[in-house]
Amino acid sequence: MSRRRTLSIFSFNLPKALVFMLSVLLISISFSEGGRTPVRAKNGMVSSASKLATEVGVETLKQGGNAVDAAVATAFALAVTWPSAGNIGGGGFLVYHGDNGHATSFDFREKAPIAATEEMYLGVDGRVVNNSNHIGILAIGVPGTVAGLFKAHQELGSLPWADLVAPAVALAREGIPINYSLETGFARSANRFRQYPSSAKKFFKTDGSFYELGEIWIQPDLANTLDLIQNNGKDGFYKGENARRLADFMAANGGLITEEDLASYEAIEREPIRGNYRGYEIISMPPPSSGGVALVEMLNILEGYDLAALGHNSADYLHVLTEAMRRAYADRAEHLGDPDFNESMPLSKLMNKDYAATLRASIDMNEKSDSSPAEFAQAYESEETTHFSVVDKNGNMVSMTYTLEFGYGSAIVAEGGGYLLNNELGDFNAVPGLTDNRGNIGTTPNLVAPEKRPLSSMTPTIVAQNGKPVFATGSPGGKTIINTTMQTILNIIDHGFNIAEAIEAGRIHHQWLPDFTSIESNTISVDTLRLYEAKGHQTRERGSQGAAMGVYYDRDTGLFEGAADSRRGDGGAVGY
Repeated sequence: MSRRRTLSIFSFNLPKALVFMLSVLLISISFSEGGRTPVRAKNGMVSSASKLATEVGVETLKQGGNAVDAAVATAFALAVTWPSAGNIGGGGFLVYHGDNGHATSFDFREKAPIAATEEMYLGVDGRVVNNSNHIGILAIGVPGTVAGLFKAHQELGSLPWADLVAPAVALAREGIPINYSLETGFARSANRFRQYPSSAKKFFKTDGSFYELGEIWIQPDLANTLDLIQNNGKDGFYKGENARRLADFMAANGGLITEEDLASYEAIEREPIRGNYRGYEIISMPPPSSGGVALVEMLNILEGYDLAALGHNSADYLHVLTEAMRRAYADRAEHLGDPDFNESMPLSKLMNKDYAATLRASIDMNEKSDSSPAEFAQAYESEETTHFSVVDKNGNMVSMTYTLEFGYGSAIVAEGGGYLLNNELGDFNAVPGLTDNRGNIGTTPNLVAPEKRPLSSMTPTIVAQNGKPVFATGSPGGKTIINTTMQTILNIIDHGFNIAEAIEAGRIHHQWLPDFTSIESNTISVDTLRLYEAKGHQTRERGSQGAAMGVYYDRDTGLFEGAADSRRGDGGAVGY
């Protein structure tokens, strides 16, 4: 089947995609790389971690595509331009809210292979062998991204599928310039890449040297795989040439994923989590994401406080945020997992406002609560994820978060496929029954099982009012994602910040265990910290937390606003 490229942005005879995309960046009507002033536009907006990918999304909107079309095109472009987290070999979640009031979500989280077992990572001593649940071929889950994007497009897209994949094919085949993020990212992961010939081939020059700033990076194997997806839809990844190649690679290297695993993978459209907060509707992701449930639980607790009167990031404000976080993350550890394997998760209770009132009553304004290390600890979850948000000219919104888990995932490139594979199975509880204050967690809802999806913290969220979407937000950041998303929402609703101010403001994070609060450097005054710590809180300074990407529809002015977090990436918000 011949390749179709009907999007006009790739119908030209210049030095192909590279020159065109770079020129588009210079003439964008409305563009921002981050800051406290949002970019504004009349017809639509995309905010992502990659300038080139963002432009692909905006060009899709200009071609008459809707928010889902732009999300699909942006996601595939990110697989080319932002390989540390953009992907076709990982998975994630998409939340949609139409201007007509229709809201839904798509779960394309990775799955454990059919051959997976509950104790697959354990040695004879009952301990994980060589961190094999995070590092190596056994950590790879069945990818879900292509299936998820395809399903969302089938249900809600408007432009032809092939048109949406075409820009990514061109970027991979013609090459992109190495920017600072790529140059430093490749260098940091060099030792991991060198362990696998297929990875070294992708990330180093033919002589084994590093790509340098400004050089052109071409990804022919990835272009060929994207070509299969462009021409054959979901089946281009999960059946035929790519499926055989991936299954053979896994078998040759001791992996578990088979052609049967790939052929049987299905993305799932799920009813989103719905909550309400001070007259706004919260639309977020249900399990196997823990994000929506924990977000609504925390907002329910905080609704009982006058947060505006407490003052943004005051000691009392940080205290009540911390206590809400502590309680929600404890419930997360105890109750949540893949809903297809856990029928009795008490979601209604956890998101009930009466339950929140009970939790709120247990908060002492003068003293922190205890987090018992004898209970459930929190397993590690990588912060290398990526999020983007989209709004089209009709006010329809998409909030999407997807990942490979670690930065560059497993660091294993599928031989001949040109794409990185995830290491998402590390998000399962690896040792049944072992829970301790070192970060191990062995509770039942999130144990490994064949075809099960591991628990996630990804929290793509859309906030609506009177049935119409107002803003979309989300972030990378592992377990910090939920708290970053919540604070962005509070900054807008309680403190009146614009979308850019809400994203740039300083953040904190507490996850129940370990029992300390991480605080971004240079964001909270010494005096405030002293008052906060006087309540018993232990604090640790950290660098940046997350990288939120948001879009906002100001219905009073008819303008769309967007902001890309300055904390991470080479991204921006672009509108037209």
